[in-house]
This record gives sequence, C-alpha cells and structure tokens, in this order.
Amino acid sequence: MTTREFRLPDLGEGLTESEILHWKVAVGDAVELNQVIAEVETAKAVVELPSPYAGIIAVLHEQPGTVVQVGTPIVSFTLPGDSDGGPPSDIANDGPAKRIPTLVGYGAEIDSAGRPARKPRKAFHPHSNAQTAPITPETPAPTSWSSDSPADRPRSTPPVRKLARDLGVDLASMVGTGPQGLITRADIDAAAGYAARQAADSQTADIEASGEKERETRTPIKGVRKHTASAMVSSAFTAPHVTEFLTIDVTTSMELLETLKSSREFAGYKLTPLTLVAKAVLVALGRNPSLNSRWDEARQEIVQFNYVNLGIAAATPRGLTVPNIKDADRMGLLELSAALNQLAQTARSGKTAQAELSGGTISITNIGVFGIDAGTPILNPGEAAILAIGSVRRRPWEHAGAVAIRSVMTLSLSFDHRLVDGEQGSRFLSDVGAIMSNPAVLITMV
Repeated sequence: MTTREFRLPDLGEGLTESEILHWKVAVGDAVELNQVIAEVETAKAVVELPSPYAGIIAVLHEQPGTVVQVGTPIVSFTLPGDSDGGPPSDIANDGPAKRIPTLVGYGAEIDSAGRPARKPRKAFHPHSNAQTAPITPETPAPTSWSSDSPADRPRSTPPVRKLARDLGVDLASMVGTGPQGLITRADIDAAAGYAARQAADSQTADIEASGEKERETRTPIKGVRKHTASAMVSSAFTAPHVTEFLTIDVTTSMELLETLKSSREFAGYKLTPLTLVAKAVLVALGRNPSLNSRWDEARQEIVQFNYVNLGIAAATPRGLTVPNIKDADRMGLLELSAALNQLAQTARSGKTAQAELSGGTISITNIGVFGIDAGTPILNPGEAAILAIGSVRRRPWEHAGAVAIRSVMTLSLSFDHRLVDGEQGSRFLSDVGAIMSNPAVLITMV
C-alpha cells in the first residue's frame, strides 16, 4: 500500500490561503479520481476540491473552519500499490510516477525514482484532526509519557518542559516540529493558545445555555470579507476618487420595462431597472471610452480596453463580490438580461467561479434594492469607474411644463481622476441619464 498527501493547491489569482468549509468525505471512505472531497473558501469564492487520487481517505489533517496556507497537507490517501512504495494502480508504470492533474499546484512531489519525495514530519497543529499521520520508517512514532523518567519523556528541553507544566500543556499528546521531533517553545505556545480558545468556546457555550447574551461578539476577518477590506482600502488610498450625482426622471424606462415583461420575447426573464442601466452603460462607454480603462502603475501606462467585462456588485452571505459578465458589450438586451440573472443566482449560492471574479473593466452597484437613493461607491481595484443605481421613487417632478408624480432615480458615478477628466466623467453620466430618461435616444447613439 502507498500513502500520498494532498496539499492545498494554488487556486489561482496568487491567493495564498483558503478556509476549509466542509469535508465531503471521512477517514476510511473510498474515493474515486476527481470526486469532490471538500469545499474551501478563498478570498473570492467557494471552490470544490476534487480528489487527485482513487483510494482510501487515511487522514484529514485540517478541520472545517481552519484557514490553511497553500502547500499545506490537508488530506492523506492510502492507495493500492506494491509493498516497496511502487506506483499505485492509477499511475502509469512506464516512467516517473505521474497523475492527471485536476487543479494547479497540488500533490506530492515525485523524485527521480518515481516515488513521493521524502517529507519532514508533520508539525503539531492545534486545529488538526485528532488522528495522526501514518507512521513511516523515516518518521519515528511519538513516545508516550506516563512517568517522569527521562526515557519516557517526549523529546524536549527542561525549560520547555517547565513552560508546558506552567501552561497546562500535555506533552504526551504532541509531536514536535524541531529536529528529530524535538518539542519546541513555539509548539507549547501554539498548544496553549488552542487550549485557551477551547476554554473560551466552553465559556461561550455556558453563557448560551444560561440564556444570557454576550456583551460583544468577535468574528475572524477572513475569506471574502478579508479580501474585500484589503481591496477597498487599497483602492480608496491609491486612486483619486471623484463622485458625481445625477437625478433623472425614469418614468419612460419603467413603462418600457413593463412592456417588455409582457412581450413574448422576454417571457420568463426577470427584467429590472438594472437591466436597462447596464445596457445604457455599455452604450455610453462607446462614446466615452476613457471610463473603460486601467492605470498600470508598474509599467507607467494607461491600458484602454476595447471590450467590456461588466462587473455587478453582489451581496452574498459571505460578503461582497463583484463577478463580471465577459464581453457584455457584444450582447443584446435579451442576452444581457439572461447573463445578469445567472450571475445573481450563482453569486447568491456562493459558486461563482474564479474567472468570473477577475478581469472586470467597469462595475455597477445597485444600492436601490436597499432603498438607498445615492452614495459614493469605491472603485473596484483596477477599474476606472463604478456606477451606483439609486432607488426608483415616485415623487413630484417637473414634466411637460407642469408638476406631476413621476418615477425618479439618482445615479452616482465614482471615477479615477488619473484616468478620467471631469468632462469625460460628466459626459458619460449624462449619456447614461439621457438613455434612462428616454430610451428612444439610443437610436442616436449607436
């Protein structure tokens, strides 16, 4: 039998860590090649991990809720193979051992003899599964510590043993990270921190059982929230933001939406003000291309995009994401409507693919769905502009020389003043407003 480790892969975009959300397998389960074994959350999306091997789950090294660095072993497999560590049945025997990759950056390294490269002993991890990694001839098993005689003690130094006693850490349950399994001060500190967290969790459980409410709640900053915070801070303090506002009468557009909803062509499609605004933005970009560009600081260049990957800000249970519709400028209204609906459904389910979260060129955020009229949206990093759509409200408005109750909306446009001059930003916003006020003007713009 052969044991192989599966290390957390690089899931793209240079992401360095992921959180284990769910294991879809348990120790002892038989799995097939490419069977989904876990769900992990990167800084951008939830990703399913397929198995790189067909075999038996031997060890789950990390528990759900643990944030793991790329390259860290997360699961070990027992594979059928010869007794001297030869290749398992799903690996070709004519040359160095290889397997068909399903993700980038995972799997055990293979040496020149076609065997897994020798690995250092697995360090103690306070969040790791209670089961230990399989013992190999190169990895001596930890000894038990049932007495105070030197022969029975785990390998450590007297100061470390004293620190363990002071902090209430049981050395017998640990495997050290030092040379030849030596238990170090860092190992004790890690174990003590884990014990403290367990005590805090127990205290929280006691409070909940008593019916009392904690005075404060702390949530780790990770996953999508961590990525969003970092990106927004970087954007706010890198690109000089300018925000302009335009309040318009969109009564004609709202009437057009109702007409389209009742038409046979759009039967079954969800049409909203966002659908029309998205189309207006795409048309207006053709007349004001500077808003569809990027500032390349490293190369000191302005990158003008000759296509539009339209980002749509989406609120999800795990935080804000901005997936984008590729080549949205090539779509008609029907195709654009279908793409918007699919994007929203995928985002809410947390299944947005990494490719859909990168490469955006301009974004829209619909704050109107929360009853908000206007705001100052922060640019999605790497983009020149973002448009916020306010709530559509019925209010008194001047129309045809008199005051009438009309449907009114406010548009808020933020743009990078390095890339977009005030005149260009104003013309773009004016074009979007003109289309939304009277969709018939489209025929004069295309």
